[in-house]
Amino acid sequence: MTIQRPGSQASQVGLADWFTGTVRVDQPFRGTGQRVTGATVAFEPGARTAWHTHPLGQTLLVMSGLGRVQQEGAAVQEIMPGDVVWIPAGVKHWHGAAPKAAMTHVAIQEALDGKVVEWMEKVTDEQYGD
Repeated sequence: MTIQRPGSQASQVGLADWFTGTVRVDQPFRGTGQRVTGATVAFEPGARTAWHTHPLGQTLLVMSGLGRVQQEGAAVQEIMPGDVVWIPAGVKHWHGAAPKAAMTHVAIQEALDGKVVEWMEKVTDEQYGD
């Protein structure tokens, strides 16, 4: 058994290749022989991920604020604290904060052959909306 204490791993800035806007990522469990990985992701207003997929799907647990999520070909949906979002394997999607409110979620996904995500193009302002 392993216990990781708060602050034992440094927070990371969301990489500009994968995010638009200001994003902080904390990864309390990852890649230590575990198939499941996860992160707490804090999005400032208007910040969002790029389009992406997960080989075995992803679960989002919205912790605070107001956010948005969209699956390719569907309408943008609002998400809020207490919402649990399941994105099936291989479904192209994005998620992030609302235009005027920050949002934090816990993102959980499983690795397949060591890979948890396939990053794609950025979400345009038109796709994100106002």
